[in-house]
Amino acid sequence: MLDTTRNGQCQHPPTSLSSTIYVPVASPPTPAPSPGPTLITPNPMQVQLTQYDPVSLSRIEFANLAAHGPAARRRYLASLLGDCTHSELLFISQTITPMLKRDFFAKLPPELAYHILSFIDDPKTLARTGQVCRRWRDLVTDEYLWKRLCQHYNFPLSIPSPEYIESDDQIPETSSFRRCLHSPDPSYRKHFQYSYTLMCNMRRGGTLLQSHRTSVVTPDGGVITSVAMDYDQVVVGLANSKIHVFNADSGVMARTLIGHELGVWAVHLRLSRTPSRNISTKPSDICCSSEGWGQPNPIVVSGGCDKRLRVWDVVSGRCIYILEGHTSTIRCIRVLHNRPVAVSGSRDATVRVWNIQEGRLLRVLQGHQQSVRCLDVCGNRVVSGSYDTTCRVWNVDTGECLHVLRGHGLQIYSVAFDGVHIASGGIDTTVRVWDANSGNCIALLPGHTALVCQLQLSSSAGLLATGGSDGRVITFSLRDYSPLQRIAAHDSSVTSLQFDSNFLITAGNDGRVRVYETQSGAHVIDLSERSESVWKVACKYGTCAIMCRRAGKMVMEIWSFRPKECSPEPQRFLPRTNSYPRGGAAYYSRSSQG
Repeated sequence: MLDTTRNGQCQHPPTSLSSTIYVPVASPPTPAPSPGPTLITPNPMQVQLTQYDPVSLSRIEFANLAAHGPAARRRYLASLLGDCTHSELLFISQTITPMLKRDFFAKLPPELAYHILSFIDDPKTLARTGQVCRRWRDLVTDEYLWKRLCQHYNFPLSIPSPEYIESDDQIPETSSFRRCLHSPDPSYRKHFQYSYTLMCNMRRGGTLLQSHRTSVVTPDGGVITSVAMDYDQVVVGLANSKIHVFNADSGVMARTLIGHELGVWAVHLRLSRTPSRNISTKPSDICCSSEGWGQPNPIVVSGGCDKRLRVWDVVSGRCIYILEGHTSTIRCIRVLHNRPVAVSGSRDATVRVWNIQEGRLLRVLQGHQQSVRCLDVCGNRVVSGSYDTTCRVWNVDTGECLHVLRGHGLQIYSVAFDGVHIASGGIDTTVRVWDANSGNCIALLPGHTALVCQLQLSSSAGLLATGGSDGRVITFSLRDYSPLQRIAAHDSSVTSLQFDSNFLITAGNDGRVRVYETQSGAHVIDLSERSESVWKVACKYGTCAIMCRRAGKMVMEIWSFRPKECSPEPQRFLPRTNSYPRGGAAYYSRSSQG
């Protein structure tokens, strides 16, 4: 212990033998106190400015007028505006204009907002609308609006339910629907973006992928007689007995099918996709292609002057079957959707039905008296047009002739069949429309002055398009059969005719390939350079194949209108182990044995 003296000094106690040593120990730090509220000391100059500033005084005075009602406030404002100069009024106008803006979409129910936005039919305007704010962007990205735009621009997109999608193989690899289906968010917006870009590229002329030029040894040897086309392949039949197969994605020639002894006059492409369930009412394709029945590889069915029907495996290039039976040139071939059944028409006046999976003849349809010039199929019915001036409707499964369509005065050169209507045209310059169920003629359509050699029917668009040797193209309405557009498309015969809901593509012996608007008939653009003659044109899924004669050479051009960012993988045609087995030809031999 320490003793303290009076003067405050400490005295140590007397030491002893065992002294105690005291070690100082530091005490733990005291925690800092919590910060209290920050006190803001008003600036005396600001207080003085608030009390005596004329702006603050006027605001206080204007606020006090609330007790006298809105009329007094309006009179006060009117008196202030009356004393303002022109520049001051302009400043007031620029200041209050943004203050008067209101986001009415934020106040409306979503249903009313969607209804208002549905009146916008310009996609660029709709896209700019989505850039206003986040709320507007959420409204614009709704699928309802883009579905309306798809319908407005005739871009139909029917998304099947999952139970109808048994395999992705039934969906085209290059179609926008397949990309939408496999994308994280399948949408009408993406489909519209792809289709709208495709349409704009069509108006600008597209991109030339490849141009193949071949010297013509004989005048008739280099003529292209037939074209079949689908998603991945373009198949071309020539009068020199060869069949060329091109890649539709790149335009590169993939292979040549050699086996016919004489000229090839008809080709048909069969895809390798899982059968769809709607097979009874599906019409044939204008580009001579059809859906497969589940065979491993795409196949080509061809016929010509050697009187033989040949079935080819496109991947391997092998001829699977050689089918004999016709006694004269085979002029036309069609293959039914989702069934291994091919129908051929010949100059021997017969129509023959073949099983191309087993390689055998099923039945012979007899009744025509002269050459069968043209065919078209829908479901299990086939329509044949003949030089004997009649058309016949057959049941493929039974071989029964359902109807004989009489009325033309001269040979028939073209027929079209959509399951409900049958259209026929020939040398008598008239087009007749028949009821497929009763066989009655329901319309006689004049307008051409020469042979009617091109026809296309579309029930979905409600249109019938005709092309003749007089160079004219005429579109008719299927509702009242009145002519809608009369187009002087070419200076000579129309050699190809094809249309969809937006564009009408024609080709002629004058060497031109022309694009028109389907609804208005207005000329859009001429594709490719002018040539001596255009034999065939096929356009499908953003790819266009033009077969012509230029500078004495046979020219085959492949054009693309697909968006570059949506283009499919290059060399998609090459076989893959999971889709195109190498032993594809063995599939047909096993099927025939079973």
